[in-house]
Amino acid sequence: MVTALHHVNITVTAELETAAKEFYGSVLGLKQVPKPAAARPAGAWYQIGVNQLHLSVEDEQNARLSSRHVCFSVSDLAETERRFRDADVEIIPDPRPVPGTQRFYVRDPGGNQLEIVQA
Repeated sequence: MVTALHHVNITVTAELETAAKEFYGSVLGLKQVPKPAAARPAGAWYQIGVNQLHLSVEDEQNARLSSRHVCFSVSDLAETERRFRDADVEIIPDPRPVPGTQRFYVRDPGGNQLEIVQA
Protein backbone atom coordinates (compact mmCIF):
# COMPACT_ATOMS: atom_id res chain seq x y z
CA MET A 1 0.00 0.00 0.00
CA VAL A 2 2.36 2.81 1.15
CA THR A 3 5.48 2.89 -1.01
CA ALA A 4 7.31 5.93 0.39
CA LEU A 5 7.19 9.04 2.52
CA HIS A 6 6.53 11.77 -0.06
CA HIS A 7 6.76 14.95 2.03
CA VAL A 8 6.12 16.51 5.41
CA ASN A 9 4.30 19.86 5.68
CA ILE A 10 5.06 22.10 8.64
CA THR A 11 3.48 25.46 9.41
CA VAL A 12 4.52 28.81 10.85
CA THR A 13 2.70 32.10 11.35
CA ALA A 14 3.20 34.91 8.81
CA GLU A 15 5.36 36.72 11.36
CA LEU A 16 7.79 33.78 11.41
CA GLU A 17 7.88 33.03 7.68
CA THR A 18 11.14 34.90 6.96
CA ALA A 19 12.88 33.42 10.01
CA ALA A 20 11.68 29.91 9.09
CA LYS A 21 12.93 30.28 5.51
CA GLU A 22 16.29 31.47 6.85
CA PHE A 23 16.41 28.52 9.27
CA TYR A 24 15.56 25.81 6.72
CA GLY A 25 17.33 27.37 3.73
CA SER A 26 20.46 28.87 5.28
CA VAL A 27 20.97 27.24 8.68
CA LEU A 28 19.99 23.69 7.64
CA GLY A 29 21.13 24.27 4.05
CA LEU A 30 18.06 22.77 2.40
CA LYS A 31 17.66 23.38 -1.33
CA GLN A 32 14.51 25.40 -2.10
CA VAL A 33 12.57 24.10 -5.12
CA PRO A 34 9.78 25.71 -7.16
CA LYS A 35 6.19 25.13 -6.03
CA PRO A 36 3.42 24.26 -8.52
CA ALA A 37 1.20 27.14 -9.65
CA ALA A 38 -1.74 25.69 -7.68
CA ALA A 39 0.16 25.99 -4.38
CA ARG A 40 -0.33 28.94 -2.06
CA PRO A 41 2.26 31.67 -2.68
CA ALA A 42 3.48 31.93 0.93
CA GLY A 43 5.98 29.50 2.39
CA ALA A 44 8.57 27.42 0.56
CA TRP A 45 9.29 23.86 -0.55
CA TYR A 46 12.65 22.20 0.05
CA GLN A 47 14.14 19.05 -1.50
CA ILE A 48 15.78 16.55 0.87
CA GLY A 49 17.02 13.63 -1.22
CA VAL A 50 13.92 12.02 -2.72
CA ASN A 51 11.64 13.64 -0.12
CA GLN A 52 10.43 17.19 0.42
CA LEU A 53 9.75 19.50 3.34
CA HIS A 54 6.89 21.94 2.69
CA LEU A 55 6.80 25.11 4.79
CA SER A 56 3.30 26.65 4.89
CA VAL A 57 2.01 29.83 6.50
CA GLU A 58 -1.09 29.71 8.72
CA ASP A 59 -2.77 32.29 10.91
CA GLU A 60 -3.67 29.87 13.70
CA GLN A 61 -0.96 27.38 14.63
CA ASN A 62 -3.33 25.27 16.72
CA ALA A 63 -6.23 25.23 14.26
CA ARG A 64 -8.10 21.93 13.94
CA LEU A 65 -8.08 22.38 10.17
CA SER A 66 -4.36 23.05 10.00
CA SER A 67 -2.48 22.25 6.80
CA ARG A 68 0.19 20.38 8.83
CA HIS A 69 0.41 16.86 7.46
CA VAL A 70 2.50 13.89 6.42
CA CYS A 71 2.19 12.73 2.81
CA PHE A 72 2.44 9.07 1.82
CA SER A 73 2.95 7.85 -1.76
CA VAL A 74 0.90 4.75 -2.54
CA SER A 75 1.11 2.29 -5.41
CA ASP A 76 -2.67 2.15 -5.99
CA LEU A 77 -4.67 5.23 -4.99
CA ALA A 78 -8.08 3.68 -5.75
CA GLU A 79 -7.33 0.57 -3.68
CA THR A 80 -6.02 2.69 -0.82
CA GLU A 81 -9.17 4.84 -0.90
CA ARG A 82 -11.30 1.67 -0.84
CA ARG A 83 -9.43 0.39 2.21
CA PHE A 84 -10.01 3.68 4.04
CA ARG A 85 -13.71 3.66 3.13
CA ASP A 86 -14.03 0.03 4.28
CA ALA A 87 -12.57 1.15 7.63
CA ASP A 88 -15.10 4.03 7.84
CA VAL A 89 -12.36 6.64 7.45
CA GLU A 90 -13.63 9.90 5.93
CA ILE A 91 -12.05 10.78 2.59
CA ILE A 92 -11.29 14.50 2.34
CA PRO A 93 -11.20 15.59 -1.32
CA ASP A 94 -8.22 17.52 -2.65
CA PRO A 95 -8.99 21.18 -1.82
CA ARG A 96 -6.36 22.53 -4.22
CA PRO A 97 -5.88 20.18 -7.20
CA VAL A 98 -2.47 20.13 -8.83
CA PRO A 99 -2.45 19.14 -12.52
CA GLY A 100 -1.01 15.66 -12.97
CA THR A 101 -1.34 14.75 -9.28
CA GLN A 102 -3.98 12.40 -7.91
CA ARG A 103 -4.48 12.69 -4.15
CA PHE A 104 -6.86 12.91 -1.22
CA TYR A 105 -6.62 13.46 2.53
CA VAL A 106 -7.70 11.54 5.64
CA ARG A 107 -7.31 12.04 9.39
CA ASP A 108 -5.93 9.44 11.74
CA PRO A 109 -7.77 8.65 15.01
CA GLY A 110 -5.85 11.46 16.74
CA GLY A 111 -6.96 14.01 14.14
CA ASN A 112 -3.59 14.21 12.36
CA GLN A 113 -4.01 14.95 8.67
CA LEU A 114 -2.48 12.56 6.13
CA GLU A 115 -2.16 13.27 2.42
CA ILE A 116 -2.33 10.20 0.21
CA VAL A 117 -0.83 10.60 -3.28
CA GLN A 118 -0.54 8.24 -6.25
CA ALA A 119 3.12 7.23 -6.70
